[in-house]
Amino acid sequence: MSTATETQTTAKSPSQSGAEDLAPVTTESLAELLVSKERPPQPSPWSASVTFGWRAVLKIKHVPEQLFDVTAFPIMMVLMYTYLFGGALAGSTSDYLQYLLPGILVMSIVMITMYTGVSVNTDIEKGVFDRFRSLPIWRPAVMVGYLLGDMLRYLIASVVMVGVGLIMGFRPDGGVLGVLAGVALLIVFSFAFSWIWTMFGLLLRTEKSVMGVSMMVLFPTTFLSDIFVDPSTMPGWLQAFVNNNPVTHLASAVRELMHGEWPGSDIAWTLGWAGVIVAVFGPITMRLYARK
Repeated sequence: MSTATETQTTAKSPSQSGAEDLAPVTTESLAELLVSKERPPQPSPWSASVTFGWRAVLKIKHVPEQLFDVTAFPIMMVLMYTYLFGGALAGSTSDYLQYLLPGILVMSIVMITMYTGVSVNTDIEKGVFDRFRSLPIWRPAVMVGYLLGDMLRYLIASVVMVGVGLIMGFRPDGGVLGVLAGVALLIVFSFAFSWIWTMFGLLLRTEKSVMGVSMMVLFPTTFLSDIFVDPSTMPGWLQAFVNNNPVTHLASAVRELMHGEWPGSDIAWTLGWAGVIVAVFGPITMRLYARK
Protein backbone atom coordinates (compact mmCIF):
# COMPACT_ATOMS: atom_id res chain seq x y z
CA MET A 1 0.00 0.00 0.00
CA SER A 2 2.83 2.39 0.91
CA THR A 3 4.61 1.50 -2.34
CA ALA A 4 1.54 2.48 -4.40
CA THR A 5 1.24 5.74 -2.51
CA GLU A 6 4.89 6.60 -3.19
CA THR A 7 4.40 5.76 -6.86
CA GLN A 8 1.39 8.12 -7.09
CA THR A 9 3.28 10.85 -5.24
CA THR A 10 6.38 10.68 -7.41
CA ALA A 11 4.42 10.35 -10.65
CA LYS A 12 4.11 13.63 -12.59
CA SER A 13 1.43 14.69 -14.96
CA PRO A 14 2.38 15.29 -18.62
CA SER A 15 1.59 19.03 -18.28
CA GLN A 16 3.94 19.37 -15.31
CA SER A 17 6.78 17.57 -17.03
CA GLY A 18 6.23 19.56 -20.22
CA ALA A 19 6.31 22.84 -18.30
CA GLU A 20 9.66 21.95 -16.79
CA ASP A 21 11.05 21.08 -20.24
CA LEU A 22 10.21 24.59 -21.64
CA ALA A 23 12.97 27.17 -21.56
CA PRO A 24 12.32 30.16 -19.32
CA VAL A 25 10.99 33.26 -21.11
CA THR A 26 13.16 36.32 -20.67
CA THR A 27 12.84 39.87 -21.89
CA GLU A 28 15.72 39.44 -24.29
CA SER A 29 14.34 36.27 -25.88
CA LEU A 30 10.89 37.84 -26.29
CA ALA A 31 12.38 40.93 -27.91
CA GLU A 32 14.26 38.75 -30.41
CA LEU A 33 10.98 37.14 -31.43
CA LEU A 34 8.94 40.34 -31.70
CA VAL A 35 11.51 42.68 -33.21
CA SER A 36 13.34 41.71 -36.36
CA LYS A 37 16.99 42.53 -36.66
CA GLU A 38 16.47 44.70 -39.77
CA ARG A 39 13.58 47.14 -39.65
CA PRO A 40 12.12 48.42 -42.92
CA PRO A 41 13.33 51.92 -43.78
CA GLN A 42 11.08 54.79 -42.78
CA PRO A 43 9.23 56.20 -45.82
CA SER A 44 10.38 59.54 -47.10
CA PRO A 45 8.10 62.58 -46.71
CA TRP A 46 7.30 62.53 -50.42
CA SER A 47 6.42 58.82 -50.59
CA ALA A 48 4.26 59.06 -47.46
CA SER A 49 2.41 62.09 -48.85
CA VAL A 50 1.84 60.39 -52.20
CA THR A 51 0.52 57.29 -50.43
CA PHE A 52 -2.08 59.31 -48.57
CA GLY A 53 -2.87 61.16 -51.77
CA TRP A 54 -3.52 57.83 -53.48
CA ARG A 55 -5.82 56.94 -50.60
CA ALA A 56 -7.88 60.05 -51.37
CA VAL A 57 -8.04 59.05 -55.04
CA LEU A 58 -9.23 55.54 -54.11
CA LYS A 59 -12.03 57.08 -52.05
CA ILE A 60 -13.22 58.82 -55.22
CA LYS A 61 -13.01 55.52 -57.09
CA HIS A 62 -15.22 53.74 -54.56
CA VAL A 63 -17.63 56.68 -54.22
CA PRO A 64 -17.81 58.22 -57.73
CA GLU A 65 -20.66 60.47 -56.63
CA GLN A 66 -17.95 62.71 -55.17
CA LEU A 67 -17.18 63.84 -58.72
CA PHE A 68 -20.57 65.54 -59.05
CA ASP A 69 -19.20 68.81 -57.71
CA VAL A 70 -16.37 68.84 -60.26
CA THR A 71 -18.45 67.82 -63.29
CA ALA A 72 -22.15 68.76 -63.15
CA PHE A 73 -21.71 71.84 -60.97
CA PRO A 74 -19.18 73.63 -63.21
CA ILE A 75 -21.22 72.85 -66.34
CA MET A 76 -24.35 74.25 -64.72
CA MET A 77 -22.50 77.39 -63.62
CA VAL A 78 -21.03 78.25 -67.02
CA LEU A 79 -24.29 77.59 -68.88
CA MET A 80 -26.43 79.53 -66.44
CA TYR A 81 -24.27 82.66 -66.17
CA THR A 82 -23.44 82.80 -69.88
CA TYR A 83 -26.98 82.62 -71.19
CA LEU A 84 -28.69 84.47 -68.32
CA PHE A 85 -26.34 87.45 -68.03
CA GLY A 86 -24.25 87.44 -71.21
CA GLY A 87 -26.66 89.46 -73.32
CA ALA A 88 -27.42 91.98 -70.58
CA LEU A 89 -23.83 92.58 -69.47
CA ALA A 90 -21.88 92.35 -72.72
CA GLY A 91 -24.52 92.56 -75.44
CA SER A 92 -23.50 89.11 -76.72
CA THR A 93 -23.23 85.74 -75.04
CA SER A 94 -20.23 84.89 -77.21
CA ASP A 95 -18.31 88.02 -76.19
CA TYR A 96 -19.22 87.58 -72.54
CA LEU A 97 -18.08 83.95 -72.60
CA GLN A 98 -14.52 85.05 -73.46
CA TYR A 99 -14.46 87.11 -70.27
CA LEU A 100 -16.57 84.85 -68.06
CA LEU A 101 -15.18 81.36 -68.59
CA PRO A 102 -11.75 81.87 -66.93
CA GLY A 103 -13.51 83.55 -64.01
CA ILE A 104 -16.11 80.81 -63.63
CA LEU A 105 -13.27 78.28 -63.78
CA VAL A 106 -11.57 80.07 -60.89
CA MET A 107 -14.83 80.31 -58.95
CA SER A 108 -15.67 76.60 -59.36
CA ILE A 109 -12.23 75.34 -58.32
CA VAL A 110 -11.89 77.73 -55.38
CA MET A 111 -15.33 76.77 -54.07
CA ILE A 112 -14.70 73.01 -54.15
CA THR A 113 -11.53 73.43 -52.07
CA MET A 114 -13.78 73.34 -49.01
CA TYR A 115 -14.30 69.59 -49.47
CA THR A 116 -10.74 69.06 -48.23
CA GLY A 117 -11.84 70.20 -44.78
CA VAL A 118 -14.98 68.09 -45.01
CA SER A 119 -12.89 64.98 -45.75
CA VAL A 120 -10.59 65.71 -42.82
CA ASN A 121 -13.52 66.14 -40.45
CA THR A 122 -15.18 62.94 -41.68
CA ASP A 123 -12.04 60.88 -41.02
CA ILE A 124 -11.79 62.35 -37.54
CA GLU A 125 -15.36 61.29 -36.74
CA LYS A 126 -14.61 57.76 -37.98
CA GLY A 127 -11.53 57.50 -35.73
CA VAL A 128 -9.10 57.02 -38.60
CA PHE A 129 -6.85 59.83 -37.38
CA ASP A 130 -5.87 57.91 -34.26
CA ARG A 131 -4.33 55.24 -36.47
CA PHE A 132 -2.60 57.78 -38.70
CA ARG A 133 -0.91 59.52 -35.78
CA SER A 134 0.52 56.23 -34.53
CA LEU A 135 2.37 55.58 -37.81
CA PRO A 136 6.14 56.26 -38.00
CA ILE A 137 5.81 58.72 -40.88
CA TRP A 138 6.44 62.37 -41.61
CA ARG A 139 3.78 64.17 -39.56
CA PRO A 140 2.41 66.53 -42.26
CA ALA A 141 2.12 63.64 -44.78
CA VAL A 142 -1.51 63.00 -43.88
CA MET A 143 -2.56 66.60 -44.54
CA VAL A 144 -0.44 66.94 -47.66
CA GLY A 145 -1.97 63.69 -48.92
CA TYR A 146 -5.47 65.14 -48.67
CA LEU A 147 -4.38 68.13 -50.71
CA LEU A 148 -2.58 66.06 -53.34
CA GLY A 149 -5.66 63.89 -53.80
CA ASP A 150 -7.87 66.94 -54.23
CA MET A 151 -5.55 68.33 -56.89
CA LEU A 152 -6.88 65.56 -59.14
CA ARG A 153 -10.39 66.88 -58.53
CA TYR A 154 -9.26 70.38 -59.49
CA LEU A 155 -7.69 69.06 -62.68
CA ILE A 156 -10.84 67.14 -63.64
CA ALA A 157 -13.01 70.21 -63.04
CA SER A 158 -10.65 72.34 -65.15
CA VAL A 159 -10.77 69.91 -68.06
CA VAL A 160 -14.57 69.76 -67.89
CA MET A 161 -14.92 73.55 -67.75
CA VAL A 162 -12.53 74.27 -70.61
CA GLY A 163 -14.09 71.50 -72.71
CA VAL A 164 -17.60 72.86 -72.23
CA GLY A 165 -16.35 76.37 -72.94
CA LEU A 166 -14.76 75.31 -76.22
CA ILE A 167 -18.03 73.68 -77.28
CA MET A 168 -19.92 76.88 -76.42
CA GLY A 169 -17.50 79.07 -78.39
CA PHE A 170 -14.68 79.98 -76.01
CA ARG A 171 -11.53 80.75 -78.02
CA PRO A 172 -8.42 81.42 -75.90
CA ASP A 173 -5.89 83.53 -77.80
CA GLY A 174 -3.08 82.06 -75.73
CA GLY A 175 -3.63 78.61 -77.20
CA VAL A 176 -2.82 75.39 -75.40
CA LEU A 177 0.16 76.84 -73.53
CA GLY A 178 -1.87 79.76 -72.24
CA VAL A 179 -4.64 77.47 -71.01
CA LEU A 180 -2.17 75.13 -69.32
CA ALA A 181 -0.40 78.03 -67.64
CA GLY A 182 -3.69 79.41 -66.33
CA VAL A 183 -4.83 76.04 -65.01
CA ALA A 184 -1.44 75.41 -63.38
CA LEU A 185 -1.56 78.75 -61.57
CA LEU A 186 -5.12 78.02 -60.44
CA ILE A 187 -4.19 74.60 -59.04
CA VAL A 188 -1.19 76.02 -57.17
CA PHE A 189 -3.36 78.67 -55.52
CA SER A 190 -6.10 76.14 -54.74
CA PHE A 191 -3.56 73.82 -53.09
CA ALA A 192 -2.55 76.68 -50.80
CA PHE A 193 -6.13 77.85 -50.23
CA SER A 194 -7.16 74.35 -49.10
CA TRP A 195 -4.98 74.68 -45.99
CA ILE A 196 -7.62 77.03 -44.61
CA TRP A 197 -10.27 74.32 -44.76
CA THR A 198 -8.01 71.65 -43.30
CA MET A 199 -7.69 73.92 -40.28
CA PHE A 200 -11.46 74.25 -40.01
CA GLY A 201 -11.84 70.48 -40.53
CA LEU A 202 -9.67 69.92 -37.45
CA LEU A 203 -11.18 72.77 -35.46
CA LEU A 204 -14.92 72.28 -35.95
CA ARG A 205 -16.95 69.35 -34.67
CA THR A 206 -19.10 68.32 -37.63
CA GLU A 207 -18.77 68.37 -41.40
CA LYS A 208 -21.91 70.54 -41.64
CA SER A 209 -20.16 73.16 -39.54
CA VAL A 210 -17.15 73.01 -41.87
CA MET A 211 -19.36 73.51 -44.92
CA GLY A 212 -21.29 76.35 -43.26
CA VAL A 213 -18.19 78.31 -42.29
CA SER A 214 -16.61 77.63 -45.68
CA MET A 215 -19.57 79.04 -47.59
CA MET A 216 -19.62 82.13 -45.37
CA VAL A 217 -16.04 82.82 -46.47
CA LEU A 218 -16.25 81.64 -50.08
CA PHE A 219 -19.38 83.46 -51.22
CA PRO A 220 -18.18 87.02 -50.55
CA THR A 221 -14.63 86.15 -51.61
CA THR A 222 -15.70 84.84 -55.03
CA PHE A 223 -18.65 87.10 -55.83
CA LEU A 224 -16.92 90.31 -54.70
CA SER A 225 -14.27 89.99 -57.40
CA ASP A 226 -13.85 90.57 -61.13
CA ILE A 227 -15.15 87.12 -62.03
CA PHE A 228 -18.42 88.41 -63.51
CA VAL A 229 -17.83 92.10 -64.30
CA ASP A 230 -15.05 94.66 -64.55
CA PRO A 231 -14.47 96.30 -61.13
CA SER A 232 -14.37 99.74 -62.77
CA THR A 233 -18.17 99.68 -62.94
CA MET A 234 -18.48 99.23 -59.17
CA PRO A 235 -18.76 101.92 -56.47
CA GLY A 236 -15.45 103.28 -55.20
CA TRP A 237 -15.78 101.81 -51.71
CA LEU A 238 -16.42 98.36 -53.21
CA GLN A 239 -13.54 98.64 -55.64
CA ALA A 240 -11.16 99.03 -52.69
CA PHE A 241 -12.07 95.52 -51.53
CA VAL A 242 -12.41 93.92 -54.95
CA ASN A 243 -9.07 95.17 -56.25
CA ASN A 244 -7.27 93.72 -53.20
CA ASN A 245 -9.17 90.44 -53.17
CA PRO A 246 -6.82 87.48 -53.85
CA VAL A 247 -9.50 85.87 -56.02
CA THR A 248 -9.51 89.01 -58.21
CA HIS A 249 -5.75 88.72 -58.77
CA LEU A 250 -6.13 85.01 -59.51
CA ALA A 251 -9.04 85.44 -61.94
CA SER A 252 -7.29 88.30 -63.76
CA ALA A 253 -4.07 86.29 -64.07
CA VAL A 254 -5.84 83.18 -65.37
CA ARG A 255 -7.94 85.21 -67.80
CA GLU A 256 -4.97 87.07 -69.27
CA LEU A 257 -2.80 83.95 -69.49
CA MET A 258 -5.52 82.15 -71.43
CA HIS A 259 -5.82 85.10 -73.79
CA GLY A 260 -2.11 85.20 -74.57
CA GLU A 261 -0.92 87.97 -72.23
CA TRP A 262 1.60 87.93 -69.39
CA PRO A 263 0.11 89.54 -66.25
CA GLY A 264 3.28 89.67 -64.18
CA SER A 265 1.76 91.76 -61.39
CA ASP A 266 -1.31 89.55 -60.92
CA ILE A 267 0.80 86.38 -61.04
CA ALA A 268 3.11 87.78 -58.37
CA TRP A 269 0.17 88.77 -56.18
CA THR A 270 -1.42 85.32 -56.61
CA LEU A 271 1.73 83.44 -55.71
CA GLY A 272 2.35 85.85 -52.83
CA TRP A 273 -1.13 85.24 -51.42
CA ALA A 274 -0.60 81.48 -51.80
CA GLY A 275 2.67 81.67 -49.88
CA VAL A 276 1.13 83.74 -47.09
CA ILE A 277 -1.82 81.34 -46.73
CA VAL A 278 0.46 78.31 -46.44
CA ALA A 279 2.82 80.11 -44.04
CA VAL A 280 -0.07 81.10 -41.75
CA PHE A 281 -2.50 78.19 -41.91
CA GLY A 282 0.00 75.36 -42.45
CA PRO A 283 1.60 75.60 -38.97
CA ILE A 284 -1.81 76.20 -37.35
CA THR A 285 -3.20 73.10 -39.04
CA MET A 286 -0.27 70.93 -37.94
CA ARG A 287 -0.52 72.23 -34.38
CA LEU A 288 -4.21 71.33 -34.27
CA TYR A 289 -3.43 67.94 -35.82
CA ALA A 290 -0.82 67.20 -33.13
CA ARG A 291 -3.29 68.06 -30.38
CA LYS A 292 -6.35 66.36 -31.90
